Amino acid sequence: MENVTANIQSLTGNLALDTIVSGLITLVVCYIAIRIIKAVVAKALGKAAKLDLPVKNLITKAVTFVLYAVAIIIVAGAFGINSASLVALLSVVGLALSMSVQGLLGNFFSGILLLINKPFKEGDFVEAGDKVGVIKSIGFFNTTINTLDNVSMVVPNGDLTGATVKNYSREPLRRVDMTFCTSYDVPTEDAKKAILDAIAKDERILADPAPFVRLGAYKGSVVEYIVRVWCKNADYWDVHFDLNENVRESFKANGVAMSYEHVNVHVIDK
Repeated sequence: MENVTANIQSLTGNLALDTIVSGLITLVVCYIAIRIIKAVVAKALGKAAKLDLPVKNLITKAVTFVLYAVAIIIVAGAFGINSASLVALLSVVGLALSMSVQGLLGNFFSGILLLINKPFKEGDFVEAGDKVGVIKSIGFFNTTINTLDNVSMVVPNGDLTGATVKNYSREPLRRVDMTFCTSYDVPTEDAKKAILDAIAKDERILADPAPFVRLGAYKGSVVEYIVRVWCKNADYWDVHFDLNENVRESFKANGVAMSYEHVNVHVIDK
């Protein structure tokens, strides 16, 4: 019992009237100082046009946490509380908390990395590991992705920082890669002309970079043509599907036989 009393006295010190008054004055000064520093930080962040809003909010919260932590130690010392003991106590508590929420902290720091490195932003269409969809929101612990069938998926930030991220929305242009197959009886120039006619029909396909149409391979029963065209990112899927339809119609108009892999069986009568 005497040891406990001694420890309490070591932590609290002597709370005389002048100590209490000094502590209250220190408390007011710290409060005013915190308000001023937060205002200065907010003004500085307001001028930082390159920083996204989530990053600014993160910096503001971090600065606020540090200021209050320092203020607690200063005010405790002004009240006569043993600051060294208080710091040691806070350190032990902080260590225990960090061990208990290790996974949560990992996701938190992963969220910071995502906000700083910016591999994607809200509205981007991405593929991260086995996750595919549109980024709806980026939080400090989780990121919300809407899948192609409009299912909201909450993904821990740690999973995203550890995955290879493909961002399909970052660049203004995208290339549409397709293949079309014809019969061996179709001359190469006729097939290429029919494909180029279909490409010319779509104004969304860019002239620069120029469309690429070449014979790619001789398959078992078909000749394969590789087609690569460029378009604006937002037009990608419309160009993809429309080119499929336009090539089919152009093949028909130009008398080009569209074919597929098959096996020809020849029966010989003896």
